[in-house]
Amino acid sequence: MTDNLKKLSDAGVSIWLDDLSRERIKSGNLAELIRDKHVVGVTTNPTIFAAALADGEAYDEQVRELAARGATLDQAVRELTTTDVRNACDLFRDVHAATDGVDGRVSIEVSPTISADSEATSAEAQELWKTVDRPNLLIKIPATVEGLSSITATLAEGISVNVTLIFSVERYRAVMDAYLTGLEQAKANGHDLATIHSVASFFVSRVDSEVDKRLDAIGTDEAKALRGKAAVANARLAYAAFEEAFSGERWEALAAQGARKQRPLWASTGVKNPDYSPTMYVDELVVADTVNTMPEKTLHAVAEHGKITGDAVTGTAAEAQEVYDRLSAVGIDVDDVYKSLEVEGVEKFEKSWQELLDSVKGQLDSAK
Repeated sequence: MTDNLKKLSDAGVSIWLDDLSRERIKSGNLAELIRDKHVVGVTTNPTIFAAALADGEAYDEQVRELAARGATLDQAVRELTTTDVRNACDLFRDVHAATDGVDGRVSIEVSPTISADSEATSAEAQELWKTVDRPNLLIKIPATVEGLSSITATLAEGISVNVTLIFSVERYRAVMDAYLTGLEQAKANGHDLATIHSVASFFVSRVDSEVDKRLDAIGTDEAKALRGKAAVANARLAYAAFEEAFSGERWEALAAQGARKQRPLWASTGVKNPDYSPTMYVDELVVADTVNTMPEKTLHAVAEHGKITGDAVTGTAAEAQEVYDRLSAVGIDVDDVYKSLEVEGVEKFEKSWQELLDSVKGQLDSAK
């Protein structure tokens, strides 16, 4: 049987799981995925934690202890989530060592309720870094306009960052600039650049969902022919921007000091339209120096019937740009698509964060 996940890994794509729960850690499931499915990292977000805390009894003992201690709601949420992340970091310790720190990474996100406050976001990033206290942690910061300065400030403190909620190539370029500026400041602050890692989470399936909806509303044959093409084209253009940013004098000066590239991470790779192949956002985005973070359902789909045929991205920028030229020609306002997706993304995480707070509050009240 073809080991599609090994082929993907051999092609230079790091396979990360887009999910974490205490049950997954305690049952041995995560260790099994590391051992058998080439999983070398984990990403979390408020939605993932809200689902984990609402399901099962894995958190009951710690909730009772927190209630007995009189922990506030915010303290309880942070202790519950950072405990999972710390334990996951420990599970990935060997992967982290074997890959010289490139993989074996676990992400935790700053509170989405402060995403519009750059200073508060930077302060929380530093607090999370100290609380988890593991070298293979990544602090997730949204790529909002306000988030850009937080990204730079966090990196300048020597802290590794996962930049999330990137939808447009234009914003991605700003993220890479924030990364390079952060490295320059970190060097000035006396930090070892070789210890600072970052990924830039470029969202995929949500772009098709939004664009397809607008193409259907236009309704012409030309519009319908473009369904399911925007997301992959967008990601391929992003990779071309990545190759451009991590070459030239500015990057070479940092690389000479031990700096690591900020790898593109393909996020939101679970297919939302059942008409599309469940592995399309993996098969069509195979290229070295990237991460693909998948829900477990997508991971298994790739293992069973992925079509991993080597590099599917290098040299595709002109073809990808043609897709976007055609989208504009049929009446798609691409800038408005990205703006809508970013607003929706922040709102979704804020809603999930509130659900997480509500769930923990209910559990604390019951434990008293």
